[in-house]
Parts: sequence; C-alpha cells; structure tokens
Amino acid sequence: MTKKSKIVFFGTPEISVIVLNELKKAGLTPALVVTMPDKPKGRKLVLSPPPAKVWAQDNKVDFIQPEKLDESFLELLRAGGFNLFVVASYGKILKQELLDIPKHGTLNVHPSLLPKLRGASPIISAILEDEKKTGVTIMLLDAGMDSGPILAQASIEAEPWPPKATDLGELLVTEGGKMLAEVIPQWIAGEIKPEVQDHDKATFTKKVKKEDGLIELDGDPYQNLLKIRAFNEWPGTYFFAEKNDKQIRVKITDADLNGDKLKINKVIPEGRKEMDYKDFLRG
Repeated sequence: MTKKSKIVFFGTPEISVIVLNELKKAGLTPALVVTMPDKPKGRKLVLSPPPAKVWAQDNKVDFIQPEKLDESFLELLRAGGFNLFVVASYGKILKQELLDIPKHGTLNVHPSLLPKLRGASPIISAILEDEKKTGVTIMLLDAGMDSGPILAQASIEAEPWPPKATDLGELLVTEGGKMLAEVIPQWIAGEIKPEVQDHDKATFTKKVKKEDGLIELDGDPYQNLLKIRAFNEWPGTYFFAEKNDKQIRVKITDADLNGDKLKINKVIPEGRKEMDYKDFLRG
C-alpha cells in the first residue's frame, strides 16, 4: 500500500513537522508537501521558510508554496495522480473541489475530541476552558468547520494541569500523528467506517487576537494562570505598569499558583530583557 499510495501533505508550522515525522517513521512519507509562502520574521523581518518546507527540503520531498489555491493549483494536483490528502495545521481553508480530488478524500488531524472545540484554536481553548480531558481526532474533511465524519479518536489527559499550550500541542499532535499513520492503511483498504459527528453537541473556538493577552492582576488567580499557560506561545500575556511616570507593557513569561494566589516568576518589561519579577518590582 505504501509504495502505491501517493499522499499530499498540507501543513505549515512546527506542529505539522511532528505529524510528518510520524508518517515518515511508518513508511508513509508524502510525495508532495503543500505549505504557506515564506514570511518575514523577527525584528529585522528576514524572509524565513515555514518549518514544513524545511522538513521537505531536509527529507528531499517535493514541495510547493501557493499564494492562492486557484484553478492552476487544482489542475496541478489533479494531474499528480494522488490518492490521499492529509491536512495538519495548514493555515488556509480548503474548498470542497480540492478536498474531492484524491480517490480516498482528505484526512485531517484535529487536536480536540470533536465535536468539541471546533475551529481555529482548539489547544488554546482546551486550556482556557479548563478541559482537563481533551484529545485528538482523525477526521474526513468536508467544506464545513471541522464538521466531517470521524475515523478515529483518542482521549488524553495532560499532567500536570494546566500545561503550556506548546506542551499540550506537542502531546496531542504526536499522538495524532501516530494515530494517522495507523489509520491511513486501514482507511485505504476500506476497513474503517466513518462516523458522523453529533452536530448538536458541537462547541466552537475563536480566533485569538493579540489584545486577548491582557491580564488584570487583581482578577481570578486560577483563570489568570490558565490564560498565561494557554497564550504562552502566542499572543503572550501582559499587563501595564507605571514606571518613571510612564505606562509600560510588561509581558509575563513564567507564573504558577502559590496557594490561591498567582505567583509571577519572570517578566519582560517593554524594551528590556527577561528578568525575575521581584527584580522588576524593585525597579
């Protein structure tokens, strides 16, 4: 099956690379990686490749970075004789006409127990909503928002709780990659019957905005900790403080609970390097 199968993988960030590595380990290396265009990064705005492109180059796998998923892109995929597409954190919405190209459809690794936490931010939302029992789903993509039928699902309880979003993401997606590698041969052999989701039980996540990271230090300590852990990678959490008659933004980089109080350990004050919070308070 692996020699005949021609898989196209759609993915972009570091989390996609976890899935690619699991597919490679199982002898299911994609024939083609579709990823987002290079983007400027850092203060100097250096044009940088997405992690999935770097993986493709390192593993000598063909890749493309389409600006638009237009008709010429669809024609290229139709001409390729591919029989399965796989999506893991790509970054663009895929239309039904694209999903229908391969004989065996398009599979997706979604880091939640669908129909819970559909949408753009399932990992962040699991932490924000204190969902101690979460998991990962392999689904058949349709044109809806994470509404396609389920092929496989596994529950995962992250310990200790609450985790950082980066750690929870790695845990869920590693499990998802392994599950995907098991599901693909069974799916292609016709051994899996997709199960329709219970749409009445669906919950939805929101796209996170930069301003969502603002924390009120006198707010609920546990809710603040959930926010700090959920937003650890992006957008980060911050508060405003008065220093030298000026309001500055202070980013929280490390915190935990001390009894029922929020204990901030490390911060990055605007224009400065990371420091211990107690040193910041001393001025």
